[in-house]
Amino acid sequence: MSTTQTTCPECDGSVTTEGTERICRRCGLVVGEDAIDRGPEWRSFEDDDRNPKRTGAPLTRSRHDRGLSTEIGRSTRLKGRKRRRVNRMRRQHKRARIGTKRDRNQVYSFTEIRRLVADLELGEPIREQACVLFDSAQEADLLRGRSLEGFAAATVYATCRVNDVARTVEEVADRAKATPAELRTAYDALNRELGLPTGPVHPEEYLARFASELDLPRAVETRARELTERADEEGLTVGRNPAGVAAACLYTAADETGETLTQKRAAAVADVTPVTLRATYTELTDR
Repeated sequence: MSTTQTTCPECDGSVTTEGTERICRRCGLVVGEDAIDRGPEWRSFEDDDRNPKRTGAPLTRSRHDRGLSTEIGRSTRLKGRKRRRVNRMRRQHKRARIGTKRDRNQVYSFTEIRRLVADLELGEPIREQACVLFDSAQEADLLRGRSLEGFAAATVYATCRVNDVARTVEEVADRAKATPAELRTAYDALNRELGLPTGPVHPEEYLARFASELDLPRAVETRARELTERADEEGLTVGRNPAGVAAACLYTAADETGETLTQKRAAAVADVTPVTLRATYTELTDR
């Protein structure tokens, strides 16, 4: 018991704190109470005391209800009529939880965004921002007459562009349910109507990932960074595919350091043709 001496407003007696109540010692008046336990929640409802948490999952923008919905669980202890009744309750609960077409579109699209982000290994911040961007597109009525899969893929690609995460349209489209044409159409609508703060992708952003996939040593990657800076200064990156420029710089650096790397392998990792890679390589070596 903690004691905090104050004055009672009725009899000027001393007041002490007991539990959640502040009580006058002389007349017994309850001066105040605070029934909220502001400490951490460590109570366990498990039989084996292994899981002391009961506060639920954190809020997330990657679900249409932000993760606040409840679910009727499954139990193997229920038998017969009671089990069938709970199954009906679960089915009706799922139908009632998604009551509008807007919610159904969000459930489908957010599921696709989560799957796509996981396949591309992009992380939770990208997933959350992509879902927020999809919600903004829905508020702006950009989805009418367009593919949900295309917008799901476009929001992931646009979020990568905004956060300077190097991912090409082809990489996202290969793992998405949308075609590259649907992705580009949706991305153009997002960029045009919402004014995304996207800028050109620098080839240097692709070097670390491409070097890792090609299993190149650190020295080659370092030399490739110097070549991308030189290419940028001399204007070789203007109007060119940044992934192709990065692959060409890696190939040039590997050629200078004596590492074995074919143009076909370097072009494949950037999803460009060897002809595209060769054009940049020729200009780099000539200058």
